[in-house]
Amino acid sequence: MTKLSQDPHVLRDTSEKTLEVAIGREVRAYRRKQNMTVAELSKVTDLSIGMLSKIENGNTSPSLTTLQTLSNALSVPLTAFFRGFEERREAVHTKAGEGVEIDREGTRAGHQYNLLGHIGSNSSGVIVEPYLIVLDSQADVFRTFQHDGIEMIYMLEGEVDYRHGNEQYALKPGDTLFFDADAPHGPETLVKLPARYLSVISYPQKS
Repeated sequence: MTKLSQDPHVLRDTSEKTLEVAIGREVRAYRRKQNMTVAELSKVTDLSIGMLSKIENGNTSPSLTTLQTLSNALSVPLTAFFRGFEERREAVHTKAGEGVEIDREGTRAGHQYNLLGHIGSNSSGVIVEPYLIVLDSQADVFRTFQHDGIEMIYMLEGEVDYRHGNEQYALKPGDTLFFDADAPHGPETLVKLPARYLSVISYPQKS
C-alpha cells in the first residue's frame, strides 16, 4: 500500500488562527525555502536561536523591527509574513445543472464541457479546473488535446477508449485515468453513448 506524505484528515490546531502562529509558520516556510538552518538565520540577523525558535513556533509576538530584519534576511516583503493570517480562503459551490458551459478548443458538435468551479490565484500555487464532460449520440471523434499539468478522468456513464500518448485505455463507469497532460490525449473510440466523465486538470499558477 502506498503511503501518502500528507494526511488529508489532519486538522490544523485552532491556535494557528492567531497572528503570532501565522507569522511563525511563514517565517519557517521562507527560511526552509532558502535552505537555511535556524543557526544560519541567527547569524545573518543577529537574533538568537532561542528567539527565532519562539517566533517560528508562534510563542512570541515579534516587533516590526524584528520582522523587517527577517524580511531583509529572507529577501521577502514584510507583508509576506501576514499572508497566512489575512488571506481569504475561497470556496465555490456549483449546484446541479449550474456548471458554466464552455467552448474548448478542439471540441465539436455533441461534446459538452461544463466547468464546475474555478478559483484563480491562491496560496497553493496551483490552478484546478474540474469539468463534467458529456459525449452524446451525435458526438464525433476529435483531435487529441495537449496542455500543461496533470489530469484525472473519472468515468460516470458510458464507455470510451481513451488515448494517452501511444496507449489506449478502455474506460467504463467507475474507472479512473490519471496522467501527464503534456502527452496527446482524448477519447479515441466512443464505445457506448451517451458517455459522461469528470475531468480534473491541475497546473501551476503563472507567476
